[in-house]
Amino acid sequence: MARIFSGIKPTADIPHLGNYIGALRNWASLQGQHETIYCVVDLHSLTVPWEPKELGRRTRAAAASLIASGIDPLTSTLFVQSDVREHSELAWTLTCLARMGELGRMTQYKDKARNQEQSSVGAGLFNYPVLMAADILAHKADLVPIGDDQVQHLELARDLADRFNRLLGETFPLPQPFVSEQGSRVMSLDDPLKKMDKSAERPHSVIWMNDSPDAVRSKISRAVTDSGRDIVYGPDKPAISNLLDMFCLLSDRKVTDIEDEFQGKGYADFKSALTEVVIAFLQPFQQRFDALMADEKGLEKVLVEGAEKARAVAAETLSEVRKKVGLWAP
Repeated sequence: MARIFSGIKPTADIPHLGNYIGALRNWASLQGQHETIYCVVDLHSLTVPWEPKELGRRTRAAAASLIASGIDPLTSTLFVQSDVREHSELAWTLTCLARMGELGRMTQYKDKARNQEQSSVGAGLFNYPVLMAADILAHKADLVPIGDDQVQHLELARDLADRFNRLLGETFPLPQPFVSEQGSRVMSLDDPLKKMDKSAERPHSVIWMNDSPDAVRSKISRAVTDSGRDIVYGPDKPAISNLLDMFCLLSDRKVTDIEDEFQGKGYADFKSALTEVVIAFLQPFQQRFDALMADEKGLEKVLVEGAEKARAVAAETLSEVRKKVGLWAP
């Protein structure tokens, strides 16, 4: 089976609905079809200001969210990035092969440097795409589930793998992107041209996975719509198309079936039905998540066991890398 690797950064207390539809839902569906390795990439959180106690809590919450979304630790390898130090060692080796120019072209760094004095941008933000490459290559992943806004980072991982292979001998497969055709980018409720973002400051733009039924009703009722009143999917209707994506993916129905159901009806009827679909989906997730967070020792045991499995794979990769690089290995 092809080996799949992906990670989630613990930058919020809980994922939002866009994280689930665009990533977590797909990760769960890949289990059994592939060898799946999933990681809470806590080291990536250090590229921006952080609060230590909050980071620890959010790391546990991210792991609980993955399991509550359907990731089975008995089927997949699930671990915390900083528990497998081979990621950091490989990142340094790859940093020495990376070029300032290619890192400077990374979109997130460019945006940050454009908005503030370049000399004050953290070196971690500049170099973190190399750590992301190390996460993938340490496990010799064949496929990486990504959103279309992360393609640039995967291209860097491929470039670094190819550079290492050419200079030091064939070692890494060149990882390929796995992009879901539908739902890979869930857009904001108040602006369908912007991605649903956990860092957004507009409270009604995002549905959080722990939102109450009342909060869901309020947010969906206030979601922007397109001109007209037809419930039709298409590029000229970005707002309603975004809501239709949510509806069909959470109810496991085809868009055309939903269009037929609401033919001749208005946005109010459609939003009311979508609200009930979202609430029905969120409730079992919230129950699973709360139970996992309440059992702190049980969750820790899962992550410790996952780290042992992940370390076995990464250590084998690093042993090969050290020999080819020429590092001292008594």
